[in-house]
Amino acid sequence: MNTSILNWRGQLLSLVAGAAIPLSLAPFNYWPIAVISLAIFAHSLIGSSGHQALKNSFLFGLGYYGSGASWVFVSIYSFGSTPLALALLMTALFVIFLALLFSLPWYFSHSLNRRQANHWTMPLNFAVLWVLNEWLRSWVLTGFPWLYIGYGHLDTPLAGWAPVTGIFGLGLILAFSAAWLARLIKLKTEKQTLTTHLLAGLLVVALWSGGDVLRNKAWTQVNGEAITVGMVQPNIPQNLKWADHFREPTLDRLRSLSENLWVNDWVIWPEAAVPILYHEAGPFLLEMDARAQQEGSALITGILYDDHQQKKYFNSILGLGKAMGLYHKQRLVPFGEYVPLERWLRGLIAFFDLPTSVIHKGPGRQQGLLAGDYKIAPSICYEIVYPGLVSIGASQSDVLLTISNDAWFGHSIGPLQHMEMAQMRALETGRYLIRSTNNGLSGIVDTKGKLIEKSEQFKMQTLSGQVIPMTGLTPFLKWGSAPVIAFSFFIFGLNFWRNKKSRN
Repeated sequence: MNTSILNWRGQLLSLVAGAAIPLSLAPFNYWPIAVISLAIFAHSLIGSSGHQALKNSFLFGLGYYGSGASWVFVSIYSFGSTPLALALLMTALFVIFLALLFSLPWYFSHSLNRRQANHWTMPLNFAVLWVLNEWLRSWVLTGFPWLYIGYGHLDTPLAGWAPVTGIFGLGLILAFSAAWLARLIKLKTEKQTLTTHLLAGLLVVALWSGGDVLRNKAWTQVNGEAITVGMVQPNIPQNLKWADHFREPTLDRLRSLSENLWVNDWVIWPEAAVPILYHEAGPFLLEMDARAQQEGSALITGILYDDHQQKKYFNSILGLGKAMGLYHKQRLVPFGEYVPLERWLRGLIAFFDLPTSVIHKGPGRQQGLLAGDYKIAPSICYEIVYPGLVSIGASQSDVLLTISNDAWFGHSIGPLQHMEMAQMRALETGRYLIRSTNNGLSGIVDTKGKLIEKSEQFKMQTLSGQVIPMTGLTPFLKWGSAPVIAFSFFIFGLNFWRNKKSRN
């Protein structure tokens, strides 16, 4: 058959395989699809040149992010006042950039070492490169740590590894397993190759079985009585969120929805629930503080904090009543909270002038919140998807709290992916997690990453439940992602050295 036809079909298969990956994540959760898709991708790299690897990996990434991050278009078009054609172009450029970022490591790896794809170490090399690729995406240009393949494994045997290795460790095991399957298809019959492949297969079985055993391990311990929690989900339409005429109706909605929740130990409002700057909201905040004190409850709310001395604005969480503390968000959303290349982009189109795109980054290593005798590790919206950031606060806290406004995502799959990532943080840290949002999903997650209470989306409602304060450190809280990343760099470096030595 014509080689160009084979290449065309292989490239199309890479595109389809990448596009199928999000089916393994929320809200679909068909996790075997990720293994199959990764196996197809790994198979496409076997025996390929650097340029072939670049094409296949770019197309895989194009499908991967084109389908998995499609909710970006909703934010730009529906809520960013951007014309349809321009919104499509901006979304396409975003996806293309991510696909290029994804493809470059595969290109350089294959260009440096053309033998590695056919070598018996190929599954391990593929796995560590996959992990380094995910890690790279966690920090380049503030990062986009979304769509990691490990998130689809909250309910599989691999879940047991999450408190040990974190999300990158799950990705390592998955990529290794998939590449082993790809290598199996190409397996030669030489005794040495067959033996090493069988040993690798035994390792795959051991990793999955070991994860199943670890699922029963309790890494953390109860540190007090159950805490009752009530959450307000006000369901404020995004186009009315900052409208002056809707300010009082929003405050009245927060008051009325909270009225039956004061019997709880904690009452939680979502991100920027109070549609007034902190120093302008004094009368309302004093009223709510007095109400919480009267009922012996802790009120925790999102609010925009205006620091007059520094002339800065922060996206913050404030404790009132029996709660204390003020937390400023550290990881900001590009364009939604700040404008990259502001000098050139500000004012060009409405999307670059969103009402909240003037937020400043909060300082690192902030103190958490206090509610009674318990410490809370806070995070706001996008921050919950950064495992390292969450682990810093979790190690010194009893409960995790994240507040968000997912109205920006509309009816897309974004909010469901967001909740799944929050569940993984609870599993990694061995802490209960509270997630309060404007329009859903809100919920409570236990130490095993199980969603034990949840709200409906796009509905004004309240939600009540219990969280249990926990103490102790999971291995992931002790070491973070460093062991997995260091191991990946070591194997990558060893492979580079071995290839260089073989050429001499």
